[in-house]
Amino acid sequence: MIAYPFIVVDNCKDEMKYYQSVFGGEILILRKHGEEVLNADLQVGDAILKFADTQAAKPALKGDYVRVFLKIETEEAYRGIYNEFASSGTVNTDMYEAPFNGLLAIVTDRNGICWVLSFYRS
Repeated sequence: MIAYPFIVVDNCKDEMKYYQSVFGGEILILRKHGEEVLNADLQVGDAILKFADTQAAKPALKGDYVRVFLKIETEEAYRGIYNEFASSGTVNTDMYEAPFNGLLAIVTDRNGICWVLSFYRS
């Protein structure tokens, strides 16, 4: 089994570009309606983040029921992602030295998506 985060946002077309600016990677548009992007993937290395526009996914609630856990490869990338989400969203748990010899933080981005950011030192 492979599990992928499925993230629902308003204005998927623009928000995909935002997430690409944060994480890098390549956008693959899966489904459009006219100029509106309804479903898209963001491929970052071996990871895939799946996105849907609210028009397509029709969420009942915008909530904190599922969090996306990211194991980030480098401290530099970790700090860049943390700083971007912290500046445009809300810090739930400040970045701290975790007991596993790394960094951990919980941030909610500008779209209300909650991310658990982790970096493990070797």
